[in-house]
Amino acid sequence: MIDKMDLSIKASHIRNVLGEDASSPIDIFALSQTIDSLTLVFYPLGKNISGACFHGDVSSIIAINSDMSLGRQRFSMAHELYHLYFDKDKLSTICPSKISAGNENERKADSFASYLLAPPAALCEAIQKRKEHTGKPLSLSDIIRLEQHFGISHQAMLVRLKEEKEISAGEADSMQSGIISMAARLGFDVSLYRPSPDHKKMQVLGHYICQADTLLQADIISIGKYEELLLDAFRDDIVFGGEEGGGVLD
Repeated sequence: MIDKMDLSIKASHIRNVLGEDASSPIDIFALSQTIDSLTLVFYPLGKNISGACFHGDVSSIIAINSDMSLGRQRFSMAHELYHLYFDKDKLSTICPSKISAGNENERKADSFASYLLAPPAALCEAIQKRKEHTGKPLSLSDIIRLEQHFGISHQAMLVRLKEEKEISAGEADSMQSGIISMAARLGFDVSLYRPSPDHKKMQVLGHYICQADTLLQADIISIGKYEELLLDAFRDDIVFGGEEGGGVLD
C-alpha cells in the first residue's frame, strides 16, 4: 500500500535539500542541475517511455523524453528524482509514459513527483482561493490556472485533483480537450503543453559537460577529444558557438 504521507514528507525533504521552501512553484530543471554528479539527457524516447534513471558509482544520469510536453517533462524530472534519491539499490529504472499506470514503486514515484511540484498545503490553498473567487467547484479554467501556477502537466493535475476528491473521474474525462486553446485565451504561455522545440530536443546538461571541461583544463584530453565529447552530447552550441555564445549580457 502506498503511504501518501511518507511520500509527501520525502518530497518536502528533497525541496529542502535543493534549497527550496515548502510551498513555492519550482524550476525543477534548474534545481536538478545543482545536484552534484548528475547528468541530464533530453532525447526523444518514443511514446511509451517518459524517462529513465541510471545510477553509477561516480555519477548518475536522468533521461527525459523531450517529445512529451514541457509539463510532462517537468513531472517526469520530479518522478526520476524519486528514483535517484530513494531507489539507490537499483542500477536503472525505465519509467512508463502513463501516469499511475506502472507497478507500485512507479506509482510511488508519481505521487512523490506530484507532491514535489505541488505541495499539499500549497495546492489546497490555491484550490480554496479559486473556489472563493468563483463561488463554484473547480472548472476547467480553474484547473488550467492551477497547473500553470505549479508548472505541472494537465494529466498530472487531473490525477491529483481526483485523488484529492476535488473532481470526479467523469469530470476529469470531460476535461481532456481544448486545453491549449483555453490556456491561450486565459493569457498563458502554452509552452507547458508542447514538446521541446527542435533545437532543444537533444541535449545534455550537468555533470558530463563539466567533467569534459575539467579534463580539458587539466590537459588530460586534447581540444579535439573535448569537442568530440561535446558533439556526442549534442552540444554543438559550445563547439561552434552562435548568437548565444558570447557578447555582453544585459
